[in-house]
Amino acid sequence: MNGIAAYEAYGRGRGEPLVVLDFGTATTFDAISANGEYLGGVICPGIQISADALFQRAARLPRIDVRKPANVIGRTTVTSMQSGCSSAMWEWSRDWWTGCARNSGQRVLRGHRRLAEVIAPETHVVDAVDRDLTLQGLRIVWERNTGK
Repeated sequence: MNGIAAYEAYGRGRGEPLVVLDFGTATTFDAISANGEYLGGVICPGIQISADALFQRAARLPRIDVRKPANVIGRTTVTSMQSGCSSAMWEWSRDWWTGCARNSGQRVLRGHRRLAEVIAPETHVVDAVDRDLTLQGLRIVWERNTGK
């Protein structure tokens, strides 16, 4: 759905491929050709799921909300976990996205409002933040299938 909506909003008629990143329950990357074809993607655990896994699997680590800490090196358990979860995901995402971007013109970030707004300024490769891509993709597919 994200790829369909991103192509319609940012790719159609521009002759540029797209890379779409979605920070949701899962973190997904989708590569879309300049002609709107789905080229492939990556799916990995979302940032919050990763943080929850630490809480559930590691003794005595608290549940945290993922957010950017004031410093990269945390001074408490919570800020250390926030730094680890957010920094690792940002760095991994940036590396993957940069690799895709070598062959892509436009890059679009979609995600939960809070995560998209926190992550976009940190990546330095985001061309647009569009929180409604999935919903727009669903609308486009519905319209195509119903002829409306």
